[in-house]
Amino acid sequence: MRFSSSQSFRDWPARAVTILGMSGVGKTTLSSLLREGEWFQYSVDYRIATRYMDEHIVDNFKRHAMDVPFLRNLLRSDSIYIRSNITFDNLAPLSTYLGKPGDPQKGGLPFAEYKRRQNQHRDAEIRALLDVPEFIDRARDIYHFNHFICDSGGSLCEVVNPHDPNDPVLTCLAEHSLLLYIEGTPEHARMLVDRFRKYPKPMYYQPQFLDAKWAEYKELNKIRHDDEVDPDGFAVWGFEQLIHHRIPLYQAIADNFGYRVRMCEIPKIKSEADFVDLISRTIDQA
Repeated sequence: MRFSSSQSFRDWPARAVTILGMSGVGKTTLSSLLREGEWFQYSVDYRIATRYMDEHIVDNFKRHAMDVPFLRNLLRSDSIYIRSNITFDNLAPLSTYLGKPGDPQKGGLPFAEYKRRQNQHRDAEIRALLDVPEFIDRARDIYHFNHFICDSGGSLCEVVNPHDPNDPVLTCLAEHSLLLYIEGTPEHARMLVDRFRKYPKPMYYQPQFLDAKWAEYKELNKIRHDDEVDPDGFAVWGFEQLIHHRIPLYQAIADNFGYRVRMCEIPKIKSEADFVDLISRTIDQA
């Protein structure tokens, strides 16, 4: 959704904004701030985990529980109940399910199983993004929130084609909301890599990109078999590759479907009025 002037955005009686960008640029912080006012916060990652991946996540818990004789008997007799406790601030069960490929002795998944879970996440993310119009309506009809903020998560750019004007996900989001890309800096990218080295975590990759980087990593490290790959080693190396892969995709989304702001602007936002002012200036400068 684009606007002819900042005033037309200010006059929009029921605003809807989808924020995009890399991890750590301030998407969730901004969404949480607006949630304190008349904005309904929709977290795509939370929707993925609780609506479309929940059974996969819980079934994985049960598989591991079945390895413990004490729990196995209780599970088979329906004597215990296992579920995940996912919140906006804790998506660890989803990350744990996605896992990392490589040596099973180091907690890695077989590459084929890893790709199967990646495909599940891709389907779930697309469906969660396409749910945005429904939740815009529900936020207003059920909860009487005037405005809507969508925290899209870090991998939106991996499940869309920003160069296709008819991309189903982007056209859906752009039809019902203003797309706002929070652009990071080279320093922020380096900080993300440094942080990831200390705390490697599962990520989502485009299928073709994953296949290419998996083969490249094995070749660089003279590894012949998938189960010889160190899961954390590939995760850290792959994450740095992923950052450089995602930046131009997000820039293309902003250029073709929305607007962009710099991440240094986000800490200055202390209220809804500050947020509206930032978008208004961005529209006038576009």
